[in-house]
Amino acid sequence: MTSRQAHIQEDTYFRVMRILQENPDLTQRELAEKLGVSVGCLNYCLNALMDKGWVKMQNFQNSKNKFKYVYLLTPQGIAEKVAMTSLFLERKMKEYKALKFEIEALKSEVDAPVQDKTQKV
Repeated sequence: MTSRQAHIQEDTYFRVMRILQENPDLTQRELAEKLGVSVGCLNYCLNALMDKGWVKMQNFQNSKNKFKYVYLLTPQGIAEKVAMTSLFLERKMKEYKALKFEIEALKSEVDAPVQDKTQKV
């Protein structure tokens, strides 16, 4: 069984890779803001993804700003993202079903006292 922390880490990796695939030229600060994490957390995540060989970093040779980088998914990273998408969707569907069940139970609890009060009158 995978721990909650491992799921959070997988979700963060997935979200980073998903955003980078669409916007490879985002800065770390911009990417961190989109994800709602600190720049330090994002940096740690990007380094882990690069260590796994799923993301590579390139700087723009002709850029006036020599600190401008682009983050690209590697072929292995693209394949991994596809697999992660399936697992992410499966996990979110389970969470959705559980939440839906909980909402229905809460609605029943809220409605029950109202019905009891109307019957006593």
